[in-house]
Amino acid sequence: MSDAIKLNMPNFSLLRILSTLFFLSLISCSKDFKKDDYRAYFGGEVINPTNRFIYFSKDGVVIDTIPLQKDNTFFVQFDSLAPGIYTFKHDPEYQYVYFDKNDSIMVRLNSNNFDESIIFCGRGDAKNNYLMEAYLKDEAEKEKMFDVFDYDFEKFNANIDSTYNKNKKSYLSHKKDINWSKEFDLFAKAELDFNYFSKKELYPIIHKLRTSEDLFEKLPAKYYSYRKKIDFNNVELSSYSPFVVYLSHLLNNLGSIKYHNHFSDVDLALTTNINKLNIADTLIRNEKVKNSILNNIAFSYLLEDQNMVNNQKFLDIYRKYSTDNSSKNEILKIENAIKLLKVGNQLPVVNLVNKDGVTVSSNSIINKKTVLFFWTKEALTHLAAAHKKILAFKLKHPEYQYIAVNLDEDQNNWINLLANYKFGGIQEYRCANFEDLKNKWAITKIHRTLILDDKGKIKDAFTNLFEVKFEDKLK
Repeated sequence: MSDAIKLNMPNFSLLRILSTLFFLSLISCSKDFKKDDYRAYFGGEVINPTNRFIYFSKDGVVIDTIPLQKDNTFFVQFDSLAPGIYTFKHDPEYQYVYFDKNDSIMVRLNSNNFDESIIFCGRGDAKNNYLMEAYLKDEAEKEKMFDVFDYDFEKFNANIDSTYNKNKKSYLSHKKDINWSKEFDLFAKAELDFNYFSKKELYPIIHKLRTSEDLFEKLPAKYYSYRKKIDFNNVELSSYSPFVVYLSHLLNNLGSIKYHNHFSDVDLALTTNINKLNIADTLIRNEKVKNSILNNIAFSYLLEDQNMVNNQKFLDIYRKYSTDNSSKNEILKIENAIKLLKVGNQLPVVNLVNKDGVTVSSNSIINKKTVLFFWTKEALTHLAAAHKKILAFKLKHPEYQYIAVNLDEDQNNWINLLANYKFGGIQEYRCANFEDLKNKWAITKIHRTLILDDKGKIKDAFTNLFEVKFEDKLK
């Protein structure tokens, strides 16, 4: 791994980390921690930081906001840290870190290549490096899966079983060598199993989409037998990505409607997602796990389907099952934003920043028919494709002004990135406050596009410029 080599390069920041790590190792080796002593240490270095903080969280709740020093290192001592899995976030990216009792963990990362650059060292490093290695391997496998979903059942099954068995061999080998705790094994085994289970859930759905062959009734009777062994109520896994993603695929599978021609598109979306809510309520008894899954379903549905009557029907069922008031409020924010974005309404005002760093209100720049679209440095392919698409529309529909809104925080990075492209005729702005933009315009996905009339009123606030019939909406 190339970044492991970089750890041997002398620089002040790294020497500081290593000397701190050496000091902590002396503490760890020279004394036994008392039974009721749960001190732990977390630190590291961020190359090319995007901001000045690391957010340390448990189950989505920020425990500590850790500032970066001038040399881009950070360090914190926790007087008491319960063993378990946590996340560390350097906006906009995050990753997991597992702490056993009294671990002293350092992490080095480069924000330009976040996941691939991460390497842990210190007491507790081996298990975390394994989890990171397994995650990267799973991500690489996903890139190869699209063609695999086209395979017939025998070939598909042989392919994923072969990969699973190879990964399981690595898992068992590391488990023996590292001798990790039973508590950590829950997450290591989940990383192994749920990525495999997700492929099995996705297969009949994606295979039908790509080949038109319906395999749902042709799969072997024991194809889904692994479901019987899953503990759907394990609260420790309730916010762990492999488990949450698997449950999403499972519910998509179980909630799908066979007779699609009986429904319009919006009614099909409503029926399918209410099915998911009902199944989640039946399948999951643990309140925390159930609320987490219900919220995932609700967020996805409310951002895709904007039929006001159907939204209300969906939310009535959602409220019937959910008991998570704090997360429910977040969903209601989206619901309220959607109501404000009805056709014919004036677009709510937000602040934007121009290339000179001057903050302007959105209503001050909307003085004719307008198309608003969004991008981020985290998706450069989308940046280029979206602007190229818009330039083509501009030639055909010059009566519109076209405004690109960047969702990132750093003004200089935004300006420097745009300098690499020639997007003449497109007005470029950056959002001044993403939370405000999200709450008022319901922007959580970069493919969203808004179309306004010459008075700044909404023609369509929930379209996508890559839709086949998008141009029809400009006429």
